[in-house]
Parts: sequence; C-alpha cells; structure tokens
Amino acid sequence: MDNIRKTPKQVNKKKKKKPVLKALKVFGTVVLSMFLILIITVSIFATALTIYILNFADTTTTISLDNGVVSSNITRILYENPDYDENDENSNQYELYYALKNPSKKISWVDIENIPQHVCDAYMYTEDERFKDHDGVDFKRTFGSIIYTLLGNTQGGSTITQQTIKNVTGDDARSNAAGVERKIREIFRAINVEKTYTKEEILQCYLNIIPLGDGQQDIIGVQAAANYYFSKDVSQLTLAEAASLAGMTTAPTYYNPNTNPENNRVRQKYCLDKMLENGAISDEEYNQAINEELKVTADPDFSSDTQYESELEDQGPTSYFVDAVINQSINILSENYGITLEEASDRLYNGGYTIVTTVDIDMQHKIEVEMLNNSNFQNYYLNEDNLQSGFIAMDYKGNVKAVVGSRKVKKDSRSWSNATMATRSPGSCIKPIASYAPALDQDIITWSSMYKDEPITIKSNGKNIKWPVNYSETGDSENWSNKNLFTYQMLQRSLNTMPAQLIEKMTPAYSYNFLKEKLDISTLTDNDMDYSAVTVGGMTNGTILEELVSAYSIFGNGGKKYETTYISSMTNADGDVIFEHTDGYKQVISESTAFVMNKMMQTVVNSNDGTGREANLNKTEVAAKTGTTTDWKDLNFVGCTPDYVSGIWIGFDPQKRIPTNNYQNIAAIWKNIFGDIAETEKHHVFEMPDTVKELKYCTSTGLIAGDYCYNTATGYYKQTNIPQVCNGNHW
Repeated sequence: MDNIRKTPKQVNKKKKKKPVLKALKVFGTVVLSMFLILIITVSIFATALTIYILNFADTTTTISLDNGVVSSNITRILYENPDYDENDENSNQYELYYALKNPSKKISWVDIENIPQHVCDAYMYTEDERFKDHDGVDFKRTFGSIIYTLLGNTQGGSTITQQTIKNVTGDDARSNAAGVERKIREIFRAINVEKTYTKEEILQCYLNIIPLGDGQQDIIGVQAAANYYFSKDVSQLTLAEAASLAGMTTAPTYYNPNTNPENNRVRQKYCLDKMLENGAISDEEYNQAINEELKVTADPDFSSDTQYESELEDQGPTSYFVDAVINQSINILSENYGITLEEASDRLYNGGYTIVTTVDIDMQHKIEVEMLNNSNFQNYYLNEDNLQSGFIAMDYKGNVKAVVGSRKVKKDSRSWSNATMATRSPGSCIKPIASYAPALDQDIITWSSMYKDEPITIKSNGKNIKWPVNYSETGDSENWSNKNLFTYQMLQRSLNTMPAQLIEKMTPAYSYNFLKEKLDISTLTDNDMDYSAVTVGGMTNGTILEELVSAYSIFGNGGKKYETTYISSMTNADGDVIFEHTDGYKQVISESTAFVMNKMMQTVVNSNDGTGREANLNKTEVAAKTGTTTDWKDLNFVGCTPDYVSGIWIGFDPQKRIPTNNYQNIAAIWKNIFGDIAETEKHHVFEMPDTVKELKYCTSTGLIAGDYCYNTATGYYKQTNIPQVCNGNHW
C-alpha cells in the first residue's frame, strides 16, 4: 500500500496546480499594492487640497455686498448752499451743481419690497431653484462645474449668492486652474455672505446689479431692464415680461428680447417651465404668460427713476468750474485705484459718486457774467474782438472759489480753459515769487534796502552783455536811471534790474528750485534754470494761471502753500470717503517775510508810481503785481485781498502783440471783474503779525531813522532783520 505507484495523470495534475497558485499570489500582491498606492495618493492629494482650500478660506471669505451697490448711474456734483439755515429742517446744506452720467449705461436701484414676487420667483427658479434652502453653495452643481472647468469647458454651477459675489467683486476667471481657484474663493465667500446677510438682502443686491444689456445699452439691474425693454417700472412687469428678463441672465446679449427675440422666447419658456415645476405659478398663469405677446420698446430715454432723472434736465454744458472738478476727480480715482485716466473717467461717468465742491456759487456766476461783458476789457467798442482771457480766484487754503477760462459763451462740456490749461509767460509776475520773496526770506534785502537801477553782466552767445533792459508801460525801451532806489520802489515800478541783481546773488538754480519744489510750478524745464526765466518770466513754456495764483497765496496766509483743489470731499456709492481736502501745507517763507512782501505789493496798487494802481479799491487792501512780457503778447495781474487771491491773464491765440490802446489796463480789467466782490469781503485789511515791526526809516540811507533824520518814511521789517539806526544828520 505504501508503495502504490502514482499514475502519470496524477503526477501531471499536481504539477499544474503550483504555477496557478503562484500567479494568483502575485496578482493579489500587485492589486493590493496599487490599492495602497491609490489610498496614499488620494490622502496626499486630499491633504494638499485641504491646505490649499484653507489658505483660500483665510484670505477670501470677507466680502461686503455694499461694494456692489450703485444707487444710480449718476455722479452728483454739489455746492454748499449759501442760504443754508441749520435751524430750518427744509433747508439743504448742499445743492446740485451738475450731474454726470454715462448715456449708454442704465442703473436704477429698487428695494426688494418694491419688486413683485413673480419677478423674484422668475429669477430664483431659473437661476437657483434651491436658493431658499442652501447655505450659499449648491455643491452638486458646483463640483460638476469644477470638473467641467478642468476639462476646458464651462458649465453654470453658481448659486444666486455666488453670482452676486462675482458681480460685486468682478472676480470672473473661467478656464483651467484660474477658473478652479475662482470657484474655491467663491464657495467660501458665499458661505460667509450667507452668514452675514439675509436671503432677502442677497436677492435684493443680485437683482440690482445683474447685467442685462443688449449689446447696445449697458443695462444693470431689473429696474433699469424693465425701464429699457418694456418702458415700465419693475412693479408693473407681467409674468411673461419677468420671465423674459430672467431668461436673459446666462447670456444677456444672446438671449435679450430686443435684438434676439427668438432666442429669448426659448429662455422665457424655460423660466416659466421651472416656475410651474416648482409650484410658483399655476397652469392658468403659465398658459396666459406663454401666450402673451411681448411689446419690447428698447427705449434708452425712459426712466422711472425720477429722483435722479429730474436732476439732469436742462443742464446745458458744464461750467469751467465743473470741468476742473471732473478732471480732478478722474485724477483722484486714478491714484486711489491704480488705474489709467481713461478707466478712471469710465468709473466717474458710470456713476455712484457724490462730490462736494469748493465753489462759491454766487462768485462763480458773477465772474461768468463779468467775463462776457466786453466793456470790462475794451477802451471802446470793437467790432472784432478776439482777445482771450482766463480768471481764477481761491481762498488762502487752496480752495478754488471761481474759475472762468474764456471770454466767450461756453458751448461745450470739458472745453479748453485759459485759466487751468494755457501755458503763457507770467512776465513780471514772476518777480515776487522768484527773486524778492526768497531774497527777503534769506535776509538779503529789507523794505528799504537801496539798490542801483543798473544792469548786471551776463554771457549771451559767448559775449558779455549788459542785461536786463527796463520797459515802460507802453513797451518802449528805457535807459537805466543809475539811481539808488528802495526795494519796495523797485517792485512797485516793476524795474527789471534789482531782480536780476538778486538772482545773481542767489543764483538762477536757487530760484528755479524755489519755484519748482516750494511753489509747485509744474511747467518749468531744465532750460529755465537761467536768468531770463526766473528774473523776467522768459520761460520755455510759461506758467499756468492756476499755479501762478496759487503761488501768490503765500503772501496772504503767513507763507503757507496749500494744495489747490476744486473738491472738498468725494464719496463713493457706499458713502465711503475716498478724498477729503486737508489743511496740510508747506511753510514756504516765514510769516514775517510774507507780510513784508504783502505790504510792498500793496504799494504796487496804492502808489501813483505803481504799475497796478488802477486796481486800487475804496475800502479793501490789495497786494498785487502786474506782469507784462517784453513783446507785449501776455498781460497778467495777480491780486491778494484779505479773503482771496485771484488772477487774470489776457492775450491772443495765436500769440500776437496786444494793442493796449484798444484795451483797458490789466489792473483795471481785474478790478472790473473782481472789485465788487473784493469790496464785500468779510475782511478788508491784512492783519500784521507780531513778528513784523512798523518803523520809520531814513530816506537818505534806508536805515532806521535816527534822532537827526528829518526825511523819513514808514517801512515794514522782519523783527529778526531790522536795519541799524542811522546816526547821520540829514536834511
């Protein structure tokens, strides 16, 4: 029995079983290994994805729906009401000056309680049928959308909450990894928004900022859409009209009822089907809506927003002041948001901003009238009068009160302004700010310093020449008198020799930098670092009247230089302040220097020898300077009164010599336009600071008068730089 022989068949069967078992064992090992690798890979991926998502959660969850709220496509420019009475509840502190709008864009806010239920339902059941139940995200649709995005396709998976966030933030990446990242951000933002806002608040924001344009008009929100497509208020929309608008959402241009009615019809039916399916409407309502014939008006002029539309009636072209406000607003938006000027302009005209201006509306209107009155300029009636002019007035903190850029009736908005854009030679108006003030501030001169009316020697074309020449008021060349004159006399007569001598002492480079760095004269070029530019105003590009007048403000406010502004404050649609003019300033010269300069410039007006004597007023002090170019192509006058600094320029474009016999003296023109305003200012005299002394000086030596100086006059001196007492005996 023990030695029973095995048959060949039995032997072969045993041999066949061993390889099969071995193969099964290897297969199992491979499968198990792959399974473990898969688990590890998935775990790593899940961990990485979790960290990645949590990073988004830390940085993207905070979002305010208020950022997307624009109550209208109108930007309102306001002025302070001069008749405002804080004790009268019917009195408004600010009144509308001008309203800006983008004519191709319609926005009109409507509160949720004024939107019919069937309009709300139309959007909810078309775009997000589980809106009332989810917490901001419909995960089934969202993950499906992410997969489609990774595959290079797009599929709507956003809830109304997510769409609202997209419209508020402008975060709209759609393809590949950027699209996935956006979806992740959107998820966390949506969850957070749902915790912060009610469903009603979210739906209200959504319905007011959803884009519904037709490719011709930019329509934002259901109110504007109802106005445009059906010439109705949103409260008057029928079910069929509501479904038509709701059907546009995924592709407004393609599905709009104006240019693509057949496409819109398909989406309208889809919307009504979803409303019926969810029990929002009855069969009867469905049938009635599906059979209703839509009457699409596409009227860009219709608006039910009477609150804002009434502000746009009969505005006419913008004033020169509003032009300046618009330009400054665009610069503010560009700087604040790091965008181009063109982009900033689009933002401004697309509305939502409230701008409070610095304008004195009564002064602005008066200056506008006076600048159109030819008799303020002409010596007698001229048939052809192409003389150009610009005028500007501001207070001593840089707040512009009035500006007019031409003598012609303004027919266009944002037109050329000779007050804020033209660059013309300031002539002798450069002297107080480039030579006299810095020299007085450095104690190089005093009120009664004596300088000889003689030229300096400079190089011109490689040769030494005597320069500069003095000019009379008629433009004729005069010889130098070689007489000793006091500082104030040199200034009041506008002689060129003393400023040249002062520039020689300080150097042209010093005066150039004083003008550029301290007084913010922006038109200077490297070529202006020479004698002609800083002595007599022979600049490459000239100056802008606005900047010239602003520079003179230092003579009426104790030497302080404030930034020029046409805007007090600017707020966005949320009421957030994005600009507010501050009281920050640069101390350009000392308080005492400023007042002594002021008193010297008063002699330009109140002295018979002064070039600005025709600007003299009855009860209000005027400190001023005239400016005439050597070729008489430009005439300027800048005047400081106790409450305002103002200036005027006249000339021709293209440039040519001004026939002064045809026109009044530039000082007289200033008085004709601004004199009445100056005489009614709150203050009529400049207050002398304690740092200045009013003293008698000897008219023979310019020193402080001693006991034996019998010919004396009154001068004004910085307390820190009073000349010594004259000990001579003068008769």
